[in-house]
Amino acid sequence: MGTTQLESVQEPKYWHLRTVLSEALDSEFTVGEILPNERELAARFGVARATLRQALEQLELEGRLQRRRGVGTTVAPPRMGVAVGTGQQVWPGADDDAWQPVDSTLAVPPAAVATALETARDQAVHIVRRSRVSDGQPVAAELLYVPLASAPEATGSDAPLEAARARAVLAELQRLELQGQDRAVELGSARADDARELDRLPGAPVLVVTTRFFAEGRTAALSVATYRADTCRLTFGAAGGVEIHHGPGPQAS
Repeated sequence: MGTTQLESVQEPKYWHLRTVLSEALDSEFTVGEILPNERELAARFGVARATLRQALEQLELEGRLQRRRGVGTTVAPPRMGVAVGTGQQVWPGADDDAWQPVDSTLAVPPAAVATALETARDQAVHIVRRSRVSDGQPVAAELLYVPLASAPEATGSDAPLEAARARAVLAELQRLELQGQDRAVELGSARADDARELDRLPGAPVLVVTTRFFAEGRTAALSVATYRADTCRLTFGAAGGVEIHHGPGPQAS
């Protein structure tokens, strides 16, 4: 059989370097460790700095590296699991210590959210903001929309701290009997607000996970969680499947 056109294409230099660098990350570096500067790396591997930058950008896109302002390029932690399609059904805040409440406000939601919640277009709802951090880095931001009917006691909450107001809404929501939930995932681009919270540039790839929570025969809450696409992976099933960690010694979860 003759050589195909694809087989005859020579591997780009930056891609070969990306493979070599990836192996070096596994064997020589630890999570959070700062890489040498570009001049040192280019000299070590005998490549032009332009080729090195292409390889580093590819590894950053794959989630192997993180560029941190004022720090430099560091080795990224293993991707964080985002469970979808599992049998686990819990209210936000009931069993997710990884999420931290930021604040809660009363405001009119976007029209699409009002439609999903079956509320009037001009009716205010609780909007709870939460954030998720992994290894000291922001990896996700959530907006949780809760109709007043789902948390009526929280409407007059005089909690002095913004995070306390958010916790009050979450606590009241958990008093309802959760009847079910559905979840959708889509690839998107970070908006300006998301980019600030996730320490990314506007337009950076993100995963948007939308979850509707049902109670008392209606949509009792709607969550829109935005994850950095370079720091997470989707998991399916109750156990989340097999997780392969970068570095020595693959582990199973």
